[in-house]
Amino acid sequence: MPRFSIVVPSHEVAGRLSLALDSILAQSFGDFELIPVCDGPDAPAADVVAGYAERDSRVTPVHSPPSAGLAGARNTGLRAAVGGHVLFLDGDDVLVPGALAALDARLSAVGDVDVLYVEHERTPWWEGEPANPAAPLLARTPDGGFSPDRAPELTGVTLPAWSAVYRRAFLTERDIVFPGDHFTDVGFGGLVALRAERVAALRTVVVRHLLRRQGNRLNLPGEHHAELLDQTELVLTRAAEQGLSAERLKPLFTQLFAAVLKTAAQPRRLPAGRRAFFRRASALYRRHRPAGYQAPGGSLGVQHRLLAAGSYPAFRTLRAANRRALRAAALLPRPRGLRTRLRYAANLRLPLDRNLAVYCAYWGRGYACNPAAIHAKARELAPHLRSVFLVEPDAVDGMPKDVEYAVIGSRKYWEALARARYLVNNANFADAVVKRPGSTHLQTQHGTPLKTMGADQATYPVVAAATGSFARLLARVDRWDYNLTSNRHSTEMWEKAFPGAHETLEYGYPRNDVYYTASAEDVARVRKELGVPEDKKAILYAPTHRDYATGFASGLDLAEFCEAIGDDYVVLLRTHYFYDQGPGRGGGRIIDVTGHRSSEDVCLAADALITDYSSIMFDYANLDRPIVVYADDWDVYRETRGVYFDLMEIPPGRVARTPEELAAAFRDGGYADGSATALRAAFRERFCQFDDGRAAERVVRRVLLGEAPESIPPVIPLAERVPAPAATLVRS
Repeated sequence: MPRFSIVVPSHEVAGRLSLALDSILAQSFGDFELIPVCDGPDAPAADVVAGYAERDSRVTPVHSPPSAGLAGARNTGLRAAVGGHVLFLDGDDVLVPGALAALDARLSAVGDVDVLYVEHERTPWWEGEPANPAAPLLARTPDGGFSPDRAPELTGVTLPAWSAVYRRAFLTERDIVFPGDHFTDVGFGGLVALRAERVAALRTVVVRHLLRRQGNRLNLPGEHHAELLDQTELVLTRAAEQGLSAERLKPLFTQLFAAVLKTAAQPRRLPAGRRAFFRRASALYRRHRPAGYQAPGGSLGVQHRLLAAGSYPAFRTLRAANRRALRAAALLPRPRGLRTRLRYAANLRLPLDRNLAVYCAYWGRGYACNPAAIHAKARELAPHLRSVFLVEPDAVDGMPKDVEYAVIGSRKYWEALARARYLVNNANFADAVVKRPGSTHLQTQHGTPLKTMGADQATYPVVAAATGSFARLLARVDRWDYNLTSNRHSTEMWEKAFPGAHETLEYGYPRNDVYYTASAEDVARVRKELGVPEDKKAILYAPTHRDYATGFASGLDLAEFCEAIGDDYVVLLRTHYFYDQGPGRGGGRIIDVTGHRSSEDVCLAADALITDYSSIMFDYANLDRPIVVYADDWDVYRETRGVYFDLMEIPPGRVARTPEELAAAFRDGGYADGSATALRAAFRERFCQFDDGRAAERVVRRVLLGEAPESIPPVIPLAERVPAPAATLVRS
């Protein structure tokens, strides 16, 4: 029997789950079993956990449906546990180094205790000093093991479940489980403290709680706050049945109603049913108030007295102070220019146009990427919607003639942003844009992240300097309702890079639908438009932007490369979109397609891809055509820009470090041989998970038509998809 069973629920924390699991498996004390609790075998966290289970026999994952909530996940883990003591660790928290050794030593020293309470550290997600809220409470407890009567303030309801270690036999013999769906720590902690006969404290930080930027989910508005009263009633009823002494009952009562009053005093948490919440809380207060109980002093004491009296009007008046002023400040628009601000403010007072959808791609660079693909599908499936594309003045000429647009900064632009029901972007809207209640913002992204993004860029000085204010970036993230991903890797990385309360849609990238719907005739048409000779193989060269370089400077001499590989090839040069306004760089067998509107068309035309670290490799992999990585400065790029994984370890095909190696790969056919094909197959399994030709349909049905998640078309398995045919190469 292992010394410890460590239960780790993983719902919606796939991006940070590895931190938790690594912190456990790296412990110097190794006598434990690790029980990650996943939503199901196909959940994002399950992919993460599977790798750990393969590498370490101590990892034994179990499954609990999301509908069972945190309580259900923990109870499932508890039923599977066989260790002597149980720890519950949230999937986005970590054990500090040496934690298990310290727990083992303390348990050996104090003997047989039901509960060992420990300290924990709350670490701000961005900046600020960590806090240790358990330290003052545990500092007042006796040394060694003791009866709970000797520490009446240690009620259990103010400490999270992961701030203690529990003797498993104690929990099972007394049938103590996590109750309810929400605020389960309150009920569990109270029940544990009521039933425990001997406890102890460890005045050492064991768990580092990594605060989420979006805060505790329990603090979000909703009907779930009524369950705080359920937990309060459960604990106080059990205390009464047990005949708890007044010395222990008074602090228990005070701590429970401190949480109740905190919720009642924040109307944002209770969008409806505030009066009913107050009335029920008042009844509980009067029913369970200990004899001779004296309310605290100050403002909190006033709230106690109003709750005891059941005086909701007076409590509401107290609560409503300054509320109108705060709401007005939150809605204050911030566009530049007095006239624009006034006009935008006036439009914000008008009702939302329920049939208006606004799209923008690459900060207004034109009709492109995921927003364009969603727009096209919406015209088919949601023709009742009026769609407006936002573009910069110099992109107007490139807009399709039948697509309505608004020039960024114009009167029409601000009116559309103020009144649109749906806002779709692959970057971000201007900081001045207000997120109106009832509007829906969809972030589509524009690539799979190899390089660090969002908040993860902060530790890379060159990138951070160019990014600007991270506070403003995250304020824009707070407007998102949905965030789109094309693979599980992106799901995990976006969670870390763009922390927020939005919902992730694992639907694939709509712009990549064409890689499965295009025909041979479509490929031939695009090649003709780009000027690719019929008898030539087209190699797309698509390098990415270097944050540490000024302007476009290819590390590859394309003229020399063309000369070295022979006359059978032409090269399609597509630089990063940051440089698509510069002069043409074509000539001879080099065709500059940087300014072409659609990168998807360019990929369809290409028989093979050469890139360095551009995210185009993830999209192009859907075509199942050869890819070669030209990595002449990988070490510099990795150290300066930061990356999420080592591309050299899992490339999509052959890797060349020098121009000579690159040319040789094409001369001898190594770029498309069996080894390259095997690398590409593994790459596609990992990064082409959700792109199947129906991503745009899924997005339109879910976001624009409001269809239920269970009615959305499922993703077609990779083995059953048929990519668009290449012009001159046979797919392996």
